[in-house]
Amino acid sequence: MTTTARRLFFDLPPVWLVLALLIAWIQARYFPFGLSFGLVWADLLGGLLVGGGGVLIVLALAEMRRHQTTVHPHHTPAHLVQSGIFKRSRNPIYLADMCILTGFILYWDAVLSLPLVPLFLWMLERRFVIPEENGLRRQFRMDFAKYCEKTRRWL
Repeated sequence: MTTTARRLFFDLPPVWLVLALLIAWIQARYFPFGLSFGLVWADLLGGLLVGGGGVLIVLALAEMRRHQTTVHPHHTPAHLVQSGIFKRSRNPIYLADMCILTGFILYWDAVLSLPLVPLFLWMLERRFVIPEENGLRRQFRMDFAKYCEKTRRWL
């Protein structure tokens, strides 16, 4: 595997998500420092966020497959997908990743891992969202500009 191929393989949002989840789990398991979110609400909200994130991913992948375009952030898309869940968010898969991370942090009672959420958001935007949007802007020009006017980046 070449250096570029290895970078493309490891520099993917699911890899970063798993890394963030691993950090949160380790913190909750070995370094809780007696902190807790408390009541059952954290478990319930955590489960809803993880489940909702899973649903978002399935909806987005199905829509991208229907349009026969790539989900790989480093590949050039064949089509600008604006239908389905993409009518509500330009980045439903990244939004799902954020929901899943936040949900597991709540469910695991990983209080000290909460700063991972904005850090993960920053990393997603810097490494994936902004470069992808720049590529879409170059490739689809006016269609992408119109899409940005009617659909928010996140929600």
